[in-house]
Amino acid sequence: MLRAPRARPPRLRTTAAAAVIATVAVVIASMFFLDVAASAWARDLPRWFVDPFQVITKLGLSGWFLFPLGFILLGLAAVMAQTLPRLTRGVFAALAVRCGFLFLAIGAPGLFVTIVKRLIGRARPFVGGHDDPFLYAPFIWRPAYAAMPSGHATTAAAAAIAFGVLWPHSRWVMWPYALIIMLSRVVVLAHHPSDVIAGALVGVVGALWVRRYFAARCLGFRPGDLKAHPWPSLKRIRAAAAQVVSGL
Repeated sequence: MLRAPRARPPRLRTTAAAAVIATVAVVIASMFFLDVAASAWARDLPRWFVDPFQVITKLGLSGWFLFPLGFILLGLAAVMAQTLPRLTRGVFAALAVRCGFLFLAIGAPGLFVTIVKRLIGRARPFVGGHDDPFLYAPFIWRPAYAAMPSGHATTAAAAAIAFGVLWPHSRWVMWPYALIIMLSRVVVLAHHPSDVIAGALVGVVGALWVRRYFAARCLGFRPGDLKAHPWPSLKRIRAAAAQVVSGL
């Protein structure tokens, strides 16, 4: 991770910058024209509809991804040894690079949002008894004033991007997951739509930036087109695991 860049990834396209600007514009417009209406809609929803979302929304916590990935990385570090065959060490290194990418692509945007949202200090819906999308208390560092951006939306969007660039077929699962998590934050009155959109933007940009960082160092991605290198085959992973077990 600390190696100097070995190549330069392709320049960001004009369409990417335009997409970010357009999303920011949508966030601002939502604050004026959508947030109050969405919170009023969510407040009047029946309990039988809201209760399942109270459970679903917890699946947007970053721990569901970071804890398993962290344990895998620690396990790989524990078994890595110079005495292992070169092929085995290469398999473990390849797995560590990919798990490390997932960990940072999800964790880095989440950490950024955790700090920034408390500095911004935007109130959650109906804090103080009424819904005011322009109620702010910067630097107050209280959960009730930590709405913008949504941490759950950041995690969900970052996870969808991170898994999608490694396994393109997973997008059919990860993006519906991300959209449901984003909807749940509005339904349970934890966030305004603009909070969720802003969080998704941070998650997408953060995960893609981590991919560029890895690609520049030839770690898991090709610098030229940012496509992921193939994972080690299951046969090689099994062989590497057998080498470790035999040495115990």
